[in-house]
Amino acid sequence: MAHGITALGPDYAARDGRAARTVIVHDFLERNLLPDGGVGPGSPLGFRPYGKDGTPIEPHPNLLTKTLVLAGVKPQASFETGFGKVTLAQLVDSVKLGFHHAPENEEYWHHVGWTLDLLTHQLKPGESFTTGAGEKVAVDSMMDDALAYLERATADLSQGMKQGLPVVPKRKQGLYAHSCGGLHLVQAVFTYARFPQVKKRWGQRLDAQLAVLFYRLDSEHTQYQQAYELAVAKAPELKLTVLVQELKFYGHFLETLGRFKDETGWKPNAAQAQGIAKAKAYLDYTTRRIEELKAFDGIDTLMSTQRQVALDLIGDSCHAAHGLEAWK
Repeated sequence: MAHGITALGPDYAARDGRAARTVIVHDFLERNLLPDGGVGPGSPLGFRPYGKDGTPIEPHPNLLTKTLVLAGVKPQASFETGFGKVTLAQLVDSVKLGFHHAPENEEYWHHVGWTLDLLTHQLKPGESFTTGAGEKVAVDSMMDDALAYLERATADLSQGMKQGLPVVPKRKQGLYAHSCGGLHLVQAVFTYARFPQVKKRWGQRLDAQLAVLFYRLDSEHTQYQQAYELAVAKAPELKLTVLVQELKFYGHFLETLGRFKDETGWKPNAAQAQGIAKAKAYLDYTTRRIEELKAFDGIDTLMSTQRQVALDLIGDSCHAAHGLEAWK
């Protein structure tokens, strides 16, 4: 449902006719009655990562609250829950109370992108907040750490780009160890550059990360084409898996740049515009291949045979639709 909100807005109807945002909060929000346990240590409110049957609820911390905020839901918006009414502002405050900034921890960076995206839409340069553990977090320092991590996590891509290599192999290194290729962390960093003083302070460092993102397009496209050809030849059952991963990357690529354009006023130069057009063409071709496999028509069957592929297909189609909408 969160992915649906990204593509269609917070009021699109769930299967039972209720607005998706209503279902998310009413049916899945829980209270954390223990200071050191529950759905989010230190957070009075939160969502479990998975249901008892393994169904994803909030597999990425604070994805749901972030989605509601970025979709334009007002802070004072009130939601009914099984334990009373809560506002979106209370959900955001709960995230702040449970937050712990751990820049020295690699695993922290794998999961914090959605939270940073949320926090940078709540805080301005120079502001800070205090967590439930009494830790004072300055947003400037937090996001400077995020940019520095992004530089470390893309070091091999930066080197390949400088050397003119056509491909930097994906071996789950750096950002490739992250969900969605680390692009939610990229989005969080890029969105903070909407403040002129941040964009000026980061300067060429930000430009370098933008260049790396464009470099990834053909590097990853080449590898996906090789993987697809291998699947066709030796493992046809994996064709859809490869195509869904392609869909994930192209959709997130277009979405990331679309947000960067809309939030910061960035305008692509001629070469960048060509890259965006290429990404749209890649996405179109990938979608047509998926349609040829009748994956969209057979989504219910796919849910029972390849559940994760089906979930990715649904969610990443929403990211792709969102990305395309930004570049109509």
